[in-house]
Amino acid sequence: MPQKHPRRVEDEMAPPTARVRLNPGSEDAVYRTLLESTRAIPWKIDWSTMRFAYIGPQIESLLGWPQDSWISVEDWSSRIHPEDRDHVVNYCVAQSIAGIDHEADYRALTPDRGFVWIRDVVHVVRNDVGEVESLIGFMFDISERKRIEHELLKMQQKLEALSFEDGLTRIANRRRFDERLEACWDEARRSGRPLSMILLDIDHFKGFNDRYGHLYGDECLVAVAEALQKVGREKDVVARYGGEEFVLLLPDTDESAAIDVARRCRSAIEALGIANASSDCSPFVTASLGVGTALPAKDQDARGFCESVDRLLYGAKQNGRNQLLAG
Repeated sequence: MPQKHPRRVEDEMAPPTARVRLNPGSEDAVYRTLLESTRAIPWKIDWSTMRFAYIGPQIESLLGWPQDSWISVEDWSSRIHPEDRDHVVNYCVAQSIAGIDHEADYRALTPDRGFVWIRDVVHVVRNDVGEVESLIGFMFDISERKRIEHELLKMQQKLEALSFEDGLTRIANRRRFDERLEACWDEARRSGRPLSMILLDIDHFKGFNDRYGHLYGDECLVAVAEALQKVGREKDVVARYGGEEFVLLLPDTDESAAIDVARRCRSAIEALGIANASSDCSPFVTASLGVGTALPAKDQDARGFCESVDRLLYGAKQNGRNQLLAG
């Protein structure tokens, strides 16, 4: 028996004029039926004319454009979302010229200006002398995959945000403060602009918890955090430093401006009017504050700056609490 030669994929995606002559019971018709019954959409483009030799009829049910409206590559490119078009077209053309099989994900437009996420898988067909002859590919609907990716990204971003948030007060936590401190320190060193910090501690908070209970203590911390956030500016970092300690990181802020912010923080806490009968410096909840300003130099580090502000806070507490100490 004569040896049967393997069929080429491009033979199965011949132009419509060739397909109409196929015998309904022939092997060609079987291949065509298989191609047109899959969810993937087959297509073929003639390289010399840049016109579609074939595109599967499934294209209409997926994108809404009639099968016979896909005439040339201009129809393909014009139906790509404007935000994706230049990148996708330039990439696909460059890869095709180089003879490299490739894939591209993009949003394909529908007639009502909606879109469907498509993955185009492209095979470059060359002739016997190595010249590009045609492009053969499949379009896949990846909308559901993109939706899942988007949901996973949102979840990841939410988890990342939570990792930088204090669980009780919902302001930045110590981890977030440490990360922002390093960034602000480096920026201040490059710009030569001052960086200030306010470290504060709620006075006699242990006695407050012992007298009123930890639940009320938590409510007090939340109220203080909200008051500090209202004082802090948009560029400032307001964080819970630990326990009953809070910190404000003030980029591009000199000593005079930092002291003014600290005074407003102290007043905002007192204005809450939270009773604290365990305090010997005020009948209400108050705070002691340390205020420091630095012009970072190459031989200085952020940790040393924090330690210096912590010493100022300790000095304010040693001097009788309910006051601020700057240096």
